[in-house]
Amino acid sequence: MNSTACVDASIVIKLVVEEPGSDLADALWAQWIQQDVQIVAPALLRYEITAVLRKKVYRGQLSKEIANMALTAALDLKGIEYIDSPVLHLRALELASQFGLPTAYDAHYLALAEQQNCEFWTADVRLTQRISQALPYLRQLE
Repeated sequence: MNSTACVDASIVIKLVVEEPGSDLADALWAQWIQQDVQIVAPALLRYEITAVLRKKVYRGQLSKEIANMALTAALDLKGIEYIDSPVLHLRALELASQFGLPTAYDAHYLALAEQQNCEFWTADVRLTQRISQALPYLRQLE
């Protein structure tokens, strides 16, 4: 296994909110911690986690109290190195264009994994289906 892994909000949400695939995310995270894998993410991860939790509250899937606890747990996760750089944003814009992505959010994770020469882990099935053939470092939690 690579000594670095990039994760997106879909993985982190599964660590802090019980939903389908949470057991897989927990097992993967425990394996990474045991193997001393460096976990990286673009700085926007915190914003995306907040947005996902807010959407769950808005849709009635979570109470505000549970969302607050989940956000606190996500922000307190040890071992995530948050990376932000102008080069990352420029590459994300290129990748979003290359793969016809409507926004550049997901492309930031792709750009970071490319930059760090590591696997990018996501539970986002639509993203994986759209570009997995083109990027060998993209991994689907399943």
